[in-house]
Amino acid sequence: MPRFDRYLLSQLLALFGFFSLLLVSVYWVNRAVGLFDQLIGDGQSALVFVEFSLLTLPNVIRLVLPISTFVAAVYVANRLMGDSELVVMQATGFSSFRLARPVIMFGLVVMLMMSVLTHVLVPVSRAVLAERSAEIADNVTARFLRSGQFLHPATGLTLYIRDITDTGELRDIFLSDDRDPGTTLTYTARRALLARSDEGPKLLMFDGMTQDLDRASRRLSVTRFADVTYDLGGLLGDGRQGTRSIDEASTLELLRSDAALVAELGSPRANLLQEGHSRIAQPFLAVGAALIGFGALLLGAFSRFGLWRQIGVAVVLLIVVQMINTQGTGLAIRSEAAWPAVYAAPLAGIGIGVLLLWMSQRPRWLSREQRAGIALEGTGA
Repeated sequence: MPRFDRYLLSQLLALFGFFSLLLVSVYWVNRAVGLFDQLIGDGQSALVFVEFSLLTLPNVIRLVLPISTFVAAVYVANRLMGDSELVVMQATGFSSFRLARPVIMFGLVVMLMMSVLTHVLVPVSRAVLAERSAEIADNVTARFLRSGQFLHPATGLTLYIRDITDTGELRDIFLSDDRDPGTTLTYTARRALLARSDEGPKLLMFDGMTQDLDRASRRLSVTRFADVTYDLGGLLGDGRQGTRSIDEASTLELLRSDAALVAELGSPRANLLQEGHSRIAQPFLAVGAALIGFGALLLGAFSRFGLWRQIGVAVVLLIVVQMINTQGTGLAIRSEAAWPAVYAAPLAGIGIGVLLLWMSQRPRWLSREQRAGIALEGTGA
């Protein structure tokens, strides 16, 4: 690789790493605040919070990489234009396409990173996250059972536990079920245990009493019991998902989208095809973003005041590409045959970037002052 290509590529990668770290940190902090409240509020440890945070990172990184690519390309091009380095290289005979060669390499590197994320890391992390979420949700003791407090895990339900032993035994239980408008059930027991089953968690109460109050007749029925089972599965849920989500399915499964997968995921075939092809198409947005950011700044000549107009044009063009991506995704979701629409945005981004490079080396696209400035730079005046 020529020295200039290595120099420009190293600048792009260094700034890309910096902006990626910055954007991921901002996005992660916003996401972590809600995650922290949810997990710590449910009685989980800080280690569980760190684990969940790490499992959400692959998807966060996937989302910010195209933006980091664009910002890095714009920043490096603006700095090199301000230092006249790109002007000098153009004066030596480098065309815009030759200058963009390391930018294309940079875009391809980011594309490979996004491909690994979308096809491997994100589906695996989502599957592990769903499994761990099920385990956390199934831990009823950590979520709802706390000693010495009146708890209201659902509307019309009140639970009080005097003490929870180290072995998990519940001492002196009070449970009031007021969800039925016609009756009120009150359970009291000296001790109880939690048991897990296929239908969900169950509360086994021993040596207690049930009071059934009929509100219409105001009649109270009292039943003493040696043991009784109270089903918590319908109330709290067992935390297990019956099927996978689309994010957990592999790309090959989504591209096939057979009847079995449609039935398992419970989603229309158009959604599955859109997701599968989107995983292939989205990484190419990095190449388009890099070319747009670099090519737009090449349209401007050297200026001590910067290239703010060209930067504004680049931002507008990137927004246009994102709008194309949104429209293509919506079209693909509505029809099974419209899955090629998800490739419209990457192709448009790359096409716009190539057009900008072509325009930057066509003198007729430049103003008289810009052409005079390039001429002076070339003559050394």
